Formats: sequence, C-alpha cells, structure tokens
Amino acid sequence: MTTESTAGVSARERVRHPLTMRSLVVTRTLDIAPTLRRITLSGDDLHGFVSQGPEDHVKVFFPDPATGTVTLPVRDEFGRPVPGAAPVISRDYTPAEFRPGTAGDAPELDLDFVLHGDNGPASAWAARAGTGSTLIIGGPRGSQLPPTGISRLVLVADETGFPAAARWLRATPDAVDVRLILAADPDLTDTYFTTAGGNVSITVVPPRSDELEAAVRMISESDVATYVWAGAEATSLIPVRRYLRRELGLHPAALNISGYWKRGVVALDHHAPLDPEDPEN
Repeated sequence: MTTESTAGVSARERVRHPLTMRSLVVTRTLDIAPTLRRITLSGDDLHGFVSQGPEDHVKVFFPDPATGTVTLPVRDEFGRPVPGAAPVISRDYTPAEFRPGTAGDAPELDLDFVLHGDNGPASAWAARAGTGSTLIIGGPRGSQLPPTGISRLVLVADETGFPAAARWLRATPDAVDVRLILAADPDLTDTYFTTAGGNVSITVVPPRSDELEAAVRMISESDVATYVWAGAEATSLIPVRRYLRRELGLHPAALNISGYWKRGVVALDHHAPLDPEDPEN
C-alpha cells in the first residue's frame, strides 16, 4: 500500500490485491440503451472480490469466435509470456457495480458493454450473452483510491468511461464541486446518470467531435484544489490533456487521463502514454 503525493492538491492511496481468476455465470442482462448493455455476473468465485478505486479494471477473457474456447495467459516461473502459447482474447473493463451479497444472496458483478456490432469480440459476445452464459475475469490487481482534500473534480468520459465516471460520482463527497463532461448521445447520458447530486454540473457534447476540448476549456484557473479524471477515445483526449497541463498548469499528479480505446486500433493498451509528444503520466 503506497501513497502518492500530488504537490499539495491531494493524495491517492494505492492498494494491491492478489491476482485471482474467476469463472462467472450471466444471471441477467439489461439494455440501458441500444448501444449499451449491462450484464450481471455471479458465482461462488466472486466471494472475496475487491474493487475500491473508481477506475479499477478487471481483465475479461472472451471465447475465440471460431472455436468458442476461452484461452487464459500462460506464463513461465518468472511471469513472462510463454512463446507459442495460444492467443488470448481479452479486454479491460471497469466494474459498474459490485454487490457482495448477504446471507442467502449470491454476490453480483455488473459490467457495461458498448455494443458496436460483431467487429470486436467483446461486443459480439455481449450482444449474444444470456442467462447461463459464462465468462472469466481476472483482477483487479490493485486500486487507486480517490484523492483527498480536493475542492473541484472534473470528469471527462465517453460511453466507455461511463462506469468509472459513475463510480467517481458515488465516491466523491457532496461538498466537492463536480464538473461532468460527457461525449455521448444526450438520451444515453440522461438514462445513465440519473442520480447525479445537486453539486454536479453536466455538459454533454456530441460524440466523435472536437467539442470535447472546447467544453474542457470552459474550466478556468482558480485557487481551488482540482483533480481531473478522463476516460474516452484516445485521440480526443490529447488536446484535452495539453490544455490542462500546458495552459491551465495543473500538476501531473492532479490528472489521470487514459485513452480507453482508439479509432483504428485493436485492443489499445490504456496504460501506454496518451501523448507521444508529452509521455509523462
């Protein structure tokens, strides 16, 4: 467990968790919108599941569309991938919600999937999943807890970042001023963020437009302690990050900006530097 100093802005504590693989079963599905499906998973393997940070993620392993077989990573004694092992099909997802269950009730985990046809294994699986379908997840391997001592929180997200943004809202004290900037269809945002508190202002811009940067530029410099989290399409976030760092002058430790996906790129590594010209995280 470590604490990261943010130069007077806040501190985020990191907590490590044992890496555990869990075989789960779909118990129900809910279409939040035509392009967003919530899948609820359950099973004995969920006992002991921990997800403490708002942007935690689990690795979800999907079956090969050709064979229907799920392949898990194979590593040697030093943790290195074994050459020649079967390819692994996996994607990272933030748990939308976890309910540990009570006496007589099984634990449940909600994952939200963006549906975009059969072009990706996750979307293809989620579109067909029903009660009794199975899935394997791993993690989270760790959690980064919300910062303390902030006065203003700015959240920037498209559909892929909705679960994390919603978790941020639930984890943030009511006294904090929250700016929620969403690149998505207004009907979807109204449906998804129905319980935002009175201290939350919401700005919605069209998806796949340059209006996201313009909306973020409405954030002006002030003497309040500000923390910014963003999860959306990678290229749309590059000018956002440059504004926050170079023009607004926010300390790097007061930012957590991740490209959750990138147009034309399969299985983007969201841990990779977002901006090649300014790679510091």
